[in-house]
Amino acid sequence: MTDDLAAFAAALPQGRPLFGLDLGEKTIGVAISDTRRSVASPAETIRRTKFGVDAAALLALAAGREAAGFILGLPRNMDGSEGPRCQSTRSFARNLSRLTDLPIAFWDERLSTVAVERTLIEADASRRRRAELVDKLAAAYILQGALDRLANIGAGR
Repeated sequence: MTDDLAAFAAALPQGRPLFGLDLGEKTIGVAISDTRRSVASPAETIRRTKFGVDAAALLALAAGREAAGFILGLPRNMDGSEGPRCQSTRSFARNLSRLTDLPIAFWDERLSTVAVERTLIEADASRRRRAELVDKLAAAYILQGALDRLANIGAGR
């Protein structure tokens, strides 16, 4: 687990996609990149139950798509500090790392859900439709930010 995207990229095998996760209290938004790691696409939303069940579902998805690693959105406070939600995310990552050898990195996700909500509102999506889409779209937003950063540092390919 790391906050250093360059170190994360060094541990990645070539030609395999990355998974992006938006961890909420009730759901986990999942996104996946293409094998060139240039485009993030929303994949699905997992309704959270217990950690073991949630982790098994994520690892099954990752195995099915031959994922290279995970990018987890880290919900920092607006001042950059880490509160209880960051601690929960780091705890989830620690527990997940005990079940897989896939590398895990964190990406600052401040305002990702707000940006996605705003986009959906501008697209005139109904409240129900926004609720269905927001988590996996936020995961794609998080993953795309990390992919863009990886491309800028010349890593992760």
